Amino acid sequence: MRKDEMSLILETQRLRLKPILESELTLLHQIFINPYVREYLCDGEVFSLQQVKEMLMESQKLFDEKKFGLWFVETQEEQETIGFVGLWYFFEEKQPQLIYALLPHATHKGFATEAATRILEYCFSNLSYSYVLASCDRPNLSSQRVAERIGMREVEKRFVDGKPILFFKVERP
Repeated sequence: MRKDEMSLILETQRLRLKPILESELTLLHQIFINPYVREYLCDGEVFSLQQVKEMLMESQKLFDEKKFGLWFVETQEEQETIGFVGLWYFFEEKQPQLIYALLPHATHKGFATEAATRILEYCFSNLSYSYVLASCDRPNLSSQRVAERIGMREVEKRFVDGKPILFFKVERP
């Protein structure tokens, strides 16, 4: 890991967030093709290894240029990768949105809230953002609850490709 990548490692009490490296493509792909992750993050679509590789290359470019992208979420104690969190451009917004995905065995343990909170802190203190957005499909109640727990409030509902998408926002404290 390069020195500049080391400076982008973020920690919480239980988690370590580290930029995803090119050598970790297979693990990232395995997360994206997990049926649980696909249902909520990918609208059921199965991403090819090439599609995930392109995302990973974009993430590395974003880290190099803008100091954000996709971080693996790893438990401190077991050092197990349980998902990813980050900032990504969606729906032609001016600034990237909060994104996360956890493997099913890591859900309902507060990890999503903990990782998302750390990313918000990074956005406000390191990137000087005045606000952060997140969006999710309306049926995704778990993500709505995470957004509420980290202080976000629903600000908009849009229909994208015929599906209701909720948008949440939190402003810098």
